[in-house]
Amino acid sequence: PRCTVARLEEAMARASAASRAFVRRKTSRRSVPRTRRRRAATADAVERPPSYEAQVLQALEVVIDPDLGASVVECGFVKELQVDPEKGSVSFALELTTPACPVKEQFETEAKDAVMRLPWAKSVDVTMTAQPSSPGLAAGTPASLSKVSNIIAVSSCKGGVGKSTVAVNLAYSLQMMGAKVGILDADVYGPSLPTMVSPEHDLLEMEQETNLIKPVEYMGVKHCSFGFTGQGAAVMRGPMVSGLISQLLLSTDWGELDYLLIDFPPGTGDIQLTLCQSAPITGAVIVTTPQKLAFIDVAKGIKMFAKLAVPCMAVVENMSWFEGDGNRYYPFGTGSGDRIVEDFSIPYIFRMPIVPDLSLSSDSGLPLVLSKPSGDVARAFGEVGAAVVRESAKLKRAVKNAVRYDSEMNVLVVKIPGKSEEFLLHPPDVRRNDRSASSVDEWTGKQLVKPSDIPETIRPESVQPLGNYAVQITWDDGFNQVAPYTQLEEMERLIPPKGYKFEPKEEANASSARQILENAEAIKQK
Repeated sequence: PRCTVARLEEAMARASAASRAFVRRKTSRRSVPRTRRRRAATADAVERPPSYEAQVLQALEVVIDPDLGASVVECGFVKELQVDPEKGSVSFALELTTPACPVKEQFETEAKDAVMRLPWAKSVDVTMTAQPSSPGLAAGTPASLSKVSNIIAVSSCKGGVGKSTVAVNLAYSLQMMGAKVGILDADVYGPSLPTMVSPEHDLLEMEQETNLIKPVEYMGVKHCSFGFTGQGAAVMRGPMVSGLISQLLLSTDWGELDYLLIDFPPGTGDIQLTLCQSAPITGAVIVTTPQKLAFIDVAKGIKMFAKLAVPCMAVVENMSWFEGDGNRYYPFGTGSGDRIVEDFSIPYIFRMPIVPDLSLSSDSGLPLVLSKPSGDVARAFGEVGAAVVRESAKLKRAVKNAVRYDSEMNVLVVKIPGKSEEFLLHPPDVRRNDRSASSVDEWTGKQLVKPSDIPETIRPESVQPLGNYAVQITWDDGFNQVAPYTQLEEMERLIPPKGYKFEPKEEANASSARQILENAEAIKQK
């Protein structure tokens, strides 16, 4: 179909006409003269100042989430707001996206200070909570991962760079920040977890009722590894290994987790592809060393993740330096980590020192962040954990708003995650471009559904994110379509009519906090 403005302008004209008709119907009822109504509204506005709840929420508008770039009110964090104007007491909860939020203390302090600036406020009680764990995907999530919020890949594609050490210490850093964490050791040829942690019960068990694997727990973190089967390292061919890893991932009862870390084995072969295709991975943390040889292998891994639409969150340059005689030495040179960040636009890089205690603690079965939680290394891993929390929240927000349906204009509004451009697509065109086996013969490529078979009146009923690579669209005829972002990006676009705003409209079930603010603003305008 030709790209046209007429279709959109016609829809806008119909919406405008309907709005004018509504205004005419509303203003035609003149039981009270217009001037009298205006005076009454003005008097009412004077008599009804913004409620105490609205004043509190307006005060909290200055508390901004530095990662999401929006106030705690706009993000819907303010819950259970209660005000006693006679006593001057205010209480509310700030429900953050994750219990491991790295700025929750800052939020609490800023929120108290903001409310205490109100002239009538005498005491403020802020309760810091977190949203319950929810699946990172709205659709297509395997049952065993249905209560996992974020899946983080820890990868290097190069052996011997300390990837497993980073994965385990990162897991416990997140747990110490308040998150529910699990870790999967995906290296069946040389499993590391049995050496790096010391659980009391170190064998995986099958739950009889659910037929799911019960993970091993140690110091508050759930662990699953082939090394906990009592069979040591695996001796088997690649296809068997891929199937085994899929079973460990998808047949384990992970329960509610904020973060599930997957310790990837080295390489970019079948095992890595299987893991990326078996689960909706939120993002990846790349581990490397300063050597050029490590950079070459890591670059291959980053390109693999890019093809699979898995964003890289941070780079950890391990064994970067050590101190002696008051000087800092770089035994493996410098520059590899910086080049990765520059070439692939990865937002964070963290350089870990060579510390004897780090390897000794790994060999003893007690991660260093647990044995020395106030040490420099623990603080460094805490910074890595904070970066993972921030990037996970950003990615989830970006994916959630990637594609939405504007019912008033009958267009799909698309913003590809990681890109700033927004564009419009005609819903029937999207449906006609379906490439599933229902629409296209997989062997011959022949189109099974003709464009004329899809009516112009077809409408999407729901649009749900599917990982970081696609959305699932449910149409009003019952058909479910998986539309990859790459496919939507290549489609012919509609030209937005003059004055069209891309900002999403508030949903009907907007948060109570937002509704109170809107009511207060309406009173002001009267």
